[in-house]
Amino acid sequence: CFLSLQKREISNFDYLMYLNTLAGRSYNDYMQYPVFPWVLADYHSETLNLSNPHTFRDLSKPMGAQTAERKQKFIQRFNEVEKNLPAQCHYCTHYSSAIIVASYLVRIEPFTQTFCSLQGGSFDVADRMFHSVKSTWESASRDNMSDVRELIPEFFYLPEFLTNANHFELGCMQDGTVLGDVQLPPWADGDPHKFILLHRQALESDYVSAHLHCWIDLIFGHKQHGSAAVEAVNTYHPYFYGNKTDLNNIKDPLIKSTILGFISNFGQIPKQV
Repeated sequence: CFLSLQKREISNFDYLMYLNTLAGRSYNDYMQYPVFPWVLADYHSETLNLSNPHTFRDLSKPMGAQTAERKQKFIQRFNEVEKNLPAQCHYCTHYSSAIIVASYLVRIEPFTQTFCSLQGGSFDVADRMFHSVKSTWESASRDNMSDVRELIPEFFYLPEFLTNANHFELGCMQDGTVLGDVQLPPWADGDPHKFILLHRQALESDYVSAHLHCWIDLIFGHKQHGSAAVEAVNTYHPYFYGNKTDLNNIKDPLIKSTILGFISNFGQIPKQV
C-alpha cells in the first residue's frame, strides 16, 4: 500500500483510511473513530495558496507543539509531573474521542442524539460548540491547553455536516451570535462544497504528500510511545494506551470502572502499525 502511495496509485485519503483500519479504528466505534490530520494553518486568507509551505500545518509535530510557546508549556508539565499530575505525560486530553467526533458531526443525525446523550441530554454551552473552523484550529493548535484534537474523515468529503439543515436550536454565544451553519474560512466563500473541495485538494497536495509520513509516525508509528514520543512531545495519559493497562489485574471494581470511563470519554491511542 505504501508503494502504491509513492507511485501515486492511491490517494492520501485512501492511504490514511487504510492505516486507520489497520490500527483498529472504525466508523462503528465513536471511541476509536478514524483520525485524520489538520493539514492547513491558513483559515484567514481570501484565497488558498497550496504552493506556499506556510499555508500548511507542521505535520512533524503534534497539535500540542504547533507553537513554540505552547510546546514549552507541555514540556514543563511533563517535567513537573511529580508535583501536579498522577502520571507523567504531556497531554491529559486526547486528539480523538467520542465527544470530539460527535461535536464535529452534531448537525446531522444520528450524531445529534449521540452528542446530546454524551452531554447529559442536551447541547453544550454554545461557546463550546463546534461553530467555526478557524476558531477550532486556533483552540487546538494554540489557545486551549485542554484541546489537542485532530480531524475526522468527513472534513474531506462531507459538506453536509457543516450546515444546520435540520434547524437544530444550538444556542446563542456570549457575543450574541446564534449558532447555525459552521463558519468557514474566507477562501471557502461561505460554500461548504467549496470548503470540502479545497480541503481535499490540500490533503492531496505535493506538500502534504511529502510530509504526511511525519504525522503518521506520531499517530500510528514509532513516535507514538516510548523515548521517541517523549522527544517529539507526544505522550498522553497512560490510560489512553489501551494495551498498557491490564484491566484483568485490577481487583478494585471502582478503579477498574474509573479507568474504563476515562478511556470511553477521553479516547484511545490507535494500535501501532
